[in-house]
Amino acid sequence: MSRFTHASIVPYVIDIPHALAAAQEKYNGTAGRAFIARLPRLAADFLDRWDLKLDGRPMHGVSALVLPVLRRPDHTPAVLKLQLPDEESRGEPIALRAWNGDGAVRLLDHDEPTGTMLLERLDPTRMLSQHPDTHEAAAVIARLLAHLTTTPAPPGLRHLGDITQAMLADTPQALTQVPDPETRRLLADCAAAVREVATDPGDRLLHWDLHYENVLAADRAPWLAIDPKPLVGDPGFELLPALYNRFDPTDIRHRFDTMTDILTLDPARARAWTLGRVLQNCLWEIADGRPLEPERLEIARRLRGTGD
Repeated sequence: MSRFTHASIVPYVIDIPHALAAAQEKYNGTAGRAFIARLPRLAADFLDRWDLKLDGRPMHGVSALVLPVLRRPDHTPAVLKLQLPDEESRGEPIALRAWNGDGAVRLLDHDEPTGTMLLERLDPTRMLSQHPDTHEAAAVIARLLAHLTTTPAPPGLRHLGDITQAMLADTPQALTQVPDPETRRLLADCAAAVREVATDPGDRLLHWDLHYENVLAADRAPWLAIDPKPLVGDPGFELLPALYNRFDPTDIRHRFDTMTDILTLDPARARAWTLGRVLQNCLWEIADGRPLEPERLEIARRLRGTGD
């Protein structure tokens, strides 16, 4: 997640936002608590190591603390991103290096053991989520994806094919935990759609989480992508975030058609991979004992069985 909120700061002391600590506790348990405990020291170490000066109030999302900084000696604006490395975040610097600032935020430095990154500073006050025209916002997402997914995927990333096989293996047991017959049928249809495309999972470099809050304005480009959770696969797997965020059930088909047109995707394949993405989220919710998100289920209903 990339919706940043402000926390207080005093010289040389980082005040860890309570919301970040709560998110780490919720999602990462003991490892998350340990990460929060070492954050002040970690921040101080990298401010010193990379010769940085704090330049504003900390920001955070669900998984990372982001510090506005100036790079000495020329005082170039940047941000220091401190996060707990996991399966998703480990691929972020790999993808950012491959894109090299072309359509995405530029990576300036990276420490592999801790996952800490020094990034180009964009404008967090100008998110695509604030764009008043949702149709144009979806088109912006599609144009960015059309550009980013032309980059050959570098080694060292997760593969959609592996994720797909794991999803399909987990689905039968998960469906036994869904009490509503209509929802079970819907998820079974999602799995059936994925099976039809699973033998060709694609080989493109995907962002995987390009929604409206992960697109920021910059001086050098109108919009740039941030916070990738990259994997190698079919660009059709990229569409769900732009359908789910700023949710409007009457606009699902328009956004889907706009994005498949701009990305020049086969609509049937893109639909199958979008249904697969719904299935992925539902499997997570079932495993965690959480209720299924009605918005994602509605996206699946409106795309399931529709013609091209």
